Amino acid sequence: MRGICVLGSTGSIGVSTLDVAGRHPDRYKVVALTANNNIDRLFEQCQRFNPRFAVMIDEQPAAELRQRLAEAGVKTEVLSGVQALEDVCVLPEVDSVMAAIVGAAGLLPTLAAAKAGKTVLLANKEALVMSGPLFMTAVRESGADLLPIDSEHNAIFQCMPANYHAGRPAAEVRRILLTASGGPFLRKGLHELHDVTPDEAVAHPNWVMGRKISVDSATMMNKGLELIEACLLFNTPPEKVEVVIHPQSVIHSMVDYVDGTVLAQMGNPDMRIPIAHAMAWPDRFDSGAEPLDLFSVRRLDFEAPDFERFPCLQRAYDAVRAGETMPAILNAANEIAVACFLNGQIRFTAIPDVISHCMNHISVNRADSIDVILEADRSAREVAERFIAQLN
Repeated sequence: MRGICVLGSTGSIGVSTLDVAGRHPDRYKVVALTANNNIDRLFEQCQRFNPRFAVMIDEQPAAELRQRLAEAGVKTEVLSGVQALEDVCVLPEVDSVMAAIVGAAGLLPTLAAAKAGKTVLLANKEALVMSGPLFMTAVRESGADLLPIDSEHNAIFQCMPANYHAGRPAAEVRRILLTASGGPFLRKGLHELHDVTPDEAVAHPNWVMGRKISVDSATMMNKGLELIEACLLFNTPPEKVEVVIHPQSVIHSMVDYVDGTVLAQMGNPDMRIPIAHAMAWPDRFDSGAEPLDLFSVRRLDFEAPDFERFPCLQRAYDAVRAGETMPAILNAANEIAVACFLNGQIRFTAIPDVISHCMNHISVNRADSIDVILEADRSAREVAERFIAQLN
């Protein structure tokens, strides 16, 4: 029996994690759940899983949840605040931490879990993108297990050599082939992208995701962040990570070996598959996902990405080559740009412009402490907001 803390339990990854955990009550005990502001869903989750702790960022929704749970006779203790997120990650009874908080907000609790030597189920790519080598050093020094949850990185992990652990170089690997669906605008005319609406951008053809990550998929910044993450997770230079457009989202990524062998991980586009793989690792158990029907798939297509269509992907390659605090600048600028696009403040095509401006106007520093990284994040947000104000 393993105790699990789910950071971001009310989001799509968190919900899928609890679905998998609920199928295996003999293997997993839910110790703590955290959410931003979705009181109703967190209340339902507490009723079902009876965690020891529930955490909400602000005290007002936490107080409402506390009252509702007390009236329902649920003994879950409700905490609030950013520090509480870190506190529940390092509890002695927590063995695994599902890091599923979207964006930079997930950095500190995820890093705390890594430093505490927990098994970190990493769904928050921004935490690794921002802190990079600092995060990987914490994993190595604490002896934590770092298991990727993104379908692509989980696929790569499954295709890596036997007994492989994240962060170690694999000399027998020639290339990592990182697949991408291409999102909803793969075939849309370039001149039409100027007038794309938020609702169009979040309508992903294959995956059900939150609004922010759906926009990232439409710009392919999501793949750019995954590129940076892959370089760190698998100790691989960007020149050996090749992005491949694969619209069917059946092959989730591939590993090309020096002997000419290419191993691919395939499955339906259901996040319960990589979640179940990481939760059961090194074993396997039922995820609840439907088996893949190859006869209905019928064909698999592949093509190279168009960097004119997806300039955010080029910016990510630039950022990982620059290193140090540049990935944190890239990530922060993107978060601000996407939020402003979703709020109707800027056009879809302005997102890469905001990112480029920040990358060109903010000094890059050595990313050797969390304070330096957080300062880069703060500066990029301020510069992005000023630039967007000028656009309007």
